[in-house]
Amino acid sequence: MLAEYRDEISALKQSNAHFAKIFEKHNELDQQATDADEGRLHLSDMELETIKKEKLLLKDEALKMILEYRKSQS
Repeated sequence: MLAEYRDEISALKQSNAHFAKIFEKHNELDQQATDADEGRLHLSDMELETIKKEKLLLKDEALKMILEYRKSQS
């Protein structure tokens, strides 16, 4: 997720517990979606859609925090 912000992500994960939790939850949901897409996890279409929407909301929240962090560092 957001590989172009690797340094910011690393710093935020160490200094901001909320960000670390968001990042971890996003990764968990990403793995679930991947497992479902590849047939290792059986989910209904509705369950998969819900996971993907939650994942996107978490990514948006994380990106907002990253951009705020970058702005505060300049």
